[in-house]
Amino acid sequence: MKVEQIYTGCLAQGAYYIESEGEAVVIDPLREVKPYLERAEKNGAKIKYVLETHFHADFVSGHLDLAKSSGAKIVYGPTAKPNFEAHIASDGEILKVGKATIKVLHTPGHTMESSCYLLYNEEGKEHAVFTGDTLFINDVGRPDLAQKGSITQEVLAGYLFDSLREKIMTLPDNVIVFPGHGAGSACGKNMSKETEDTIGRQKMVNYALRANMSKEEFITEVITGLMPPPSYFPLNARMNREGYESIDEVLQRGCQPLSPNAFEAAANETGALMLDTRKPEIFAQGFIPNSINIGVDGNFAPWVGALIPDIKQQILIIAEPGREEEVVTRLARVGYDYTIGYLDGGFEAWQKAGKEIDNIQSITVEKLAAIHKQSPSINILDVRKHSEYESEHIVGAENLPLDFVNDAMAKIDRNNTYYVHCAGGYRSMIFNSILRARGFNNLIDVQGGMKAIRESGEFAVTDYVAPVTML
Repeated sequence: MKVEQIYTGCLAQGAYYIESEGEAVVIDPLREVKPYLERAEKNGAKIKYVLETHFHADFVSGHLDLAKSSGAKIVYGPTAKPNFEAHIASDGEILKVGKATIKVLHTPGHTMESSCYLLYNEEGKEHAVFTGDTLFINDVGRPDLAQKGSITQEVLAGYLFDSLREKIMTLPDNVIVFPGHGAGSACGKNMSKETEDTIGRQKMVNYALRANMSKEEFITEVITGLMPPPSYFPLNARMNREGYESIDEVLQRGCQPLSPNAFEAAANETGALMLDTRKPEIFAQGFIPNSINIGVDGNFAPWVGALIPDIKQQILIIAEPGREEEVVTRLARVGYDYTIGYLDGGFEAWQKAGKEIDNIQSITVEKLAAIHKQSPSINILDVRKHSEYESEHIVGAENLPLDFVNDAMAKIDRNNTYYVHCAGGYRSMIFNSILRARGFNNLIDVQGGMKAIRESGEFAVTDYVAPVTML
């Protein structure tokens, strides 16, 4: 028996490939299904089932394309109502895969259809449980994504409490927990960076699995501190439930090379958003006017989903040559299927064509310190999350989180100069580029962000509490 976790860091998402005696199962596949098909073909195996733990909100699953390409049957747990052919399993139903066995465990709470899959090895012993968004390492799934009618987050949290205690915590302590996500996902509050553990250890360290915890305590703790989910979450859930365009068609449309003239014409004629995916420090030196920067080497897809409200927005790509298909693919993972082409030859081709360019002033922390000493009242904007700002910040800096960039615009005076930083430089450049495209021309980027600020020792900083993840 083979069990393989296929983890995608930019989405903090885990898909799984299970194989026994020439039959295979894929759990929660990503949109691009070629890697799963290649694994099965290499091993001479046939994919029998595509198991979905629920209707995902944070990414578009590859269940439809994978089933079509492999002939596999799509399986959901009880109460799921997809708009396509699928097997709706009953609670406790057994699925055979070669000599291995998978048991369906209906675990409502994150969503009503949420289910886990318990894998028995070829000797009939409980081996691992694939928990989707029901149980994470050191956390549990948020219960506020499926509120319809009377199903409130409190009701869903109550269901989650029962599911964990009746279906998950009763498993043997040595059963491996394989979750759907790890640290960085917005599907929970405080997930571990670890991507697997055991039931026994989780019962010792996961706050939500405390043995003496009442349901009321659980509900309060689980819903306290939840940030609003990204706006694209319900749109992705709908695509996963109702169906979507084949990834092959999305790639064919999006991976069309456009000359500088054709690119410019497309931008002017279609109103497409120009998305520059190069590194922030490279973007600052020169970019196409009105383009925005979300670097593909950061938390690319989640920030696209958080900051581009229209999932059907047409998009034109500026990327490092050779990475265009990667960008289109990663956009499609979160449902942004309307990329209509990319700048052939990248930004260098635009420059060689003599087209207009823009830039964003970027300064070192040392330069900022010198300016601050001369004028202590300068405007410093910290665009990290509020929790990061509360942990530590420059005394006198104003917090305008990137997550709420549209609100920030109402608080910024176009006539004043602002010095903008985040944790490491990734988010501040996104912030600056969005505002630049909307006519805010007096924003200056601070290189290295809070990390460089702290290390410089040049600024009065509030008490340091905990490390801040650098993006």
